[in-house]
Amino acid sequence: MPDFCAAHACSNERNLQTRSRGITFHKFPKSKERRRQWELAVRRNGFVANDRSLLCSEHFRDEDFDRSGQTVRLRDGVLPQIFNFPAHLQKPPVARRSTATSRRAAEPLPEVPSPACRTSGGEGKSQKRTSSDHLYALPSCPVALKAKFDAAMKALWKLQCEKRNALARQRRARKKTDNGEEPPSLCV
Repeated sequence: MPDFCAAHACSNERNLQTRSRGITFHKFPKSKERRRQWELAVRRNGFVANDRSLLCSEHFRDEDFDRSGQTVRLRDGVLPQIFNFPAHLQKPPVARRSTATSRRAAEPLPEVPSPACRTSGGEGKSQKRTSSDHLYALPSCPVALKAKFDAAMKALWKLQCEKRNALARQRRARKKTDNGEEPPSLCV
């Protein structure tokens, strides 16, 4: 009886021709849990693997194989990942939030250019601050530190105001459904 790959739209058959192309065939795992994971990865409706069910090596990554011995074996715990699914079987893309607030939250804080600071030696010469190795490091100059703190406080105030406005909108929506009135806004 011929052995074919169990993957959707894969017509690889276990024979001399596929063997000469370097394609190997691998049985589904014996453990029920791992076998179920492979069955789900194949995405065939109502498919239940039996003891003769196979997947060809084209559905695994190169690093999934152990080629150290004479026989090519799969490493422990690997899952088939390479399939050519039709559009109705492909996983839908993960939905991303696209609100203005979530976009603003993802933006980094604005960088404040560090002004020239006087050296502590009292020589009157100004020197620019060297760049720090880490983004979280504090500037060595107090003026730059104050500017960075002010920018962070301004961003915090803006976010707090947006939160108050959102809560006010929520309260207005509840009151509007109850009695039809609309209270004034808290922040401008």
